[in-house]
Amino acid sequence: MSIKFDYDLVIIGAGVGGHGAALHAVKCGLKTAIIEAADMGGTCVNRGCIPSKALLAASGKVRELQDTQHLQNMGIELGSLQFDRAAIANHADNLVSKIRKDLTNSLSRLKVDTIRGWGKIAGPQKVSVKTAEGEQIIAAKDIILCPGSVPFVPRGIEIDNQTVFTSDNAVKLDWLPDWIAIIGSGYIGLEFADVYTALGSEVTMIEALDTLMPTFDPDIAKIAKRVLIESRDIDTYAGVFATKVTPGKPVQVELTDAKTKEVIEVLEVDACLVATGRIPATKDLGLESIAVETDRRGFIPVNDRMEVLRDGEVVPNLWSIGDATGKMMLAHAASAQGIIAVENICGRAKAIDYRSIPAAAFTHPEISYVGLNELQAKEIAAAEGFEIATVKTYYKGNSKALAEGETDGIAKIIYRKDTGELLGVHIIGIHASDLIQEAANAIADRQPVHKLAFKVHTHPTLSEVLDEAYKRAEVFSLNK
Repeated sequence: MSIKFDYDLVIIGAGVGGHGAALHAVKCGLKTAIIEAADMGGTCVNRGCIPSKALLAASGKVRELQDTQHLQNMGIELGSLQFDRAAIANHADNLVSKIRKDLTNSLSRLKVDTIRGWGKIAGPQKVSVKTAEGEQIIAAKDIILCPGSVPFVPRGIEIDNQTVFTSDNAVKLDWLPDWIAIIGSGYIGLEFADVYTALGSEVTMIEALDTLMPTFDPDIAKIAKRVLIESRDIDTYAGVFATKVTPGKPVQVELTDAKTKEVIEVLEVDACLVATGRIPATKDLGLESIAVETDRRGFIPVNDRMEVLRDGEVVPNLWSIGDATGKMMLAHAASAQGIIAVENICGRAKAIDYRSIPAAAFTHPEISYVGLNELQAKEIAAAEGFEIATVKTYYKGNSKALAEGETDGIAKIIYRKDTGELLGVHIIGIHASDLIQEAANAIADRQPVHKLAFKVHTHPTLSEVLDEAYKRAEVFSLNK
């Protein structure tokens, strides 16, 4: 007997990934519902990408206008600068409200049914939803899980959301501490260090690994350390754990050497931001009802078609996208995964290409990358029997960067010596987040540098930093 489905597709989670999947599903003719228990737009819109970039934009203007030497070099003189913390916070909050409203309206306009409540799997092709009115069971031909993630708080750290908080609360910018400790030197930690120092706070950055910014390309991290940390009111610790953080006035941060396990210092600061990454929000999703187990970190196992796996085998009609998969915890990656899932639901076989998905830190200057880093490229080259080469070009030789007086930065490309295929691109400098898209598109098409070298770039623009890199790689490759 055939099952009567309420929907072709039910999506659990209305973050950027769920939203993107829903829009594409409607475009493909699927009757679609989306379930959300909290804020429409998920982490990105409400507590992540959107409010943090609003804060970075406003604080970046403050930083720029405070750089009197830079302005004087361009013939500009300004009087004293003042800013309103509450107004900056309102700028972020207003942007969140607008985008959340736009996202919600777009779903309604396309006739996606939005169900407010807690959704979980109730069995094969069944979803249970707890709403204010009670519980209901929905039958769906296909189900996409995109519950997102939450900040990771290490053991020993007490959060009070006032003096000790994660990025979820930091984006509210309720107050400006004179001295703030930031635990973690990844994207989140760097971006908030940028905001706080621009607005006058002193920062102490604490990193458990031996080097700061451990996920960045070493050549990028070297410049980032100089322009984003050493030139600002930031003290740093590397190879040190924050083993105990106690809220209060002052906040006490116990520092322990990562190797000796001995307490080396206890800081007393005004506030502490815990920026130690994120973990999947995969509890109470009903996965046990279909015998699906998450990995030891809580991530849902999926293949590159975004199908959920059970003991390595595909679970029919069940898909997962976004942070809960642990693949690339980025909003645009979640959206791309959602489109891939819907394409496969519609019978058009597609796999996600993680190598071509770019990432960026919106610091001043920005950092971006796409594809492989040098170590990853070397490992693949050794395994597959080819050699790699790298080329670096500098902002200080770029006409537009010189005109802007913003010459701190480099672009580094990594490519195969034999075929010239572009494998990875890493950039630090103004507008790096915009420049990386050209490289991402080239990597998506697996283009070689000897073809990219003949693309014409507008002069004078920052895009010529990449153009120069391609041309240098082309000459180097031909000479070899």
